[in-house]
Amino acid sequence: MIEVLNVTKVFDRVKALDSISFQLNKGEVVGFLGPNGAGKTTTMRILTGFLPPSEGECRIGGLNMATHSLEARQKMGYLPESAALYGDMEVVEYLRYIGQLRQLTPNILSNRLKEVISLCGLKEAVGKKISTLSKGYRQRTGLAQALLHDPEILILDEPTVGLDPNQISEIRELIHNLGRDKTILLSTHILSEVEQTCSRVIIISKGKIVGEGNHRDLVAQTPGAVTLEDVFKKLTM
Repeated sequence: MIEVLNVTKVFDRVKALDSISFQLNKGEVVGFLGPNGAGKTTTMRILTGFLPPSEGECRIGGLNMATHSLEARQKMGYLPESAALYGDMEVVEYLRYIGQLRQLTPNILSNRLKEVISLCGLKEAVGKKISTLSKGYRQRTGLAQALLHDPEILILDEPTVGLDPNQISEIRELIHNLGRDKTILLSTHILSEVEQTCSRVIIISKGKIVGEGNHRDLVAQTPGAVTLEDVFKKLTM
């Protein structure tokens, strides 16, 4: 469902990504880990068509992002770390606007609005302007827009940032359930979140993939490691 093939990205002669390759299959929830500046967000922006790679290619559902960008984007939902929300719009108004941009029919949009409001725990935010919401509710609204068109693929950049412990638990459960029939790439700094939510981990450091596999295999393959945190520290130092 997601293929990254020898992707390199250069900004003003600084190599942010250095020939990285990985693949995600249907029904996988994969954690994308790395320290600040490692290349996680750059990778996600290339995958979602916001940036072109300097070299290599990305395929979404078999479609080359460089040549079939619109068709590929229709297959995915994207929650950036700082979701672009319109503060002067009310939550349902904003989601309806996103649905219209996605060209959902009125009947489908009406049904999906009810579903994502329930899924993302937004009932208390209905009728309120986005600018008045807490950071947690704004994050939920961002997740709702990513889910609105029921995409096959979800790319989530720090989806639980700003949420309280109960909300984090609810979003983790939602991601776990969504992963039964969707492909999800999840970037986060919270290692426990990856251990509880993801079936596999990709670790990136200084623009290169330095580790990939399930939690147990990564621990077993890393000398002196007992936990995923140990693996992360050893591979990104």
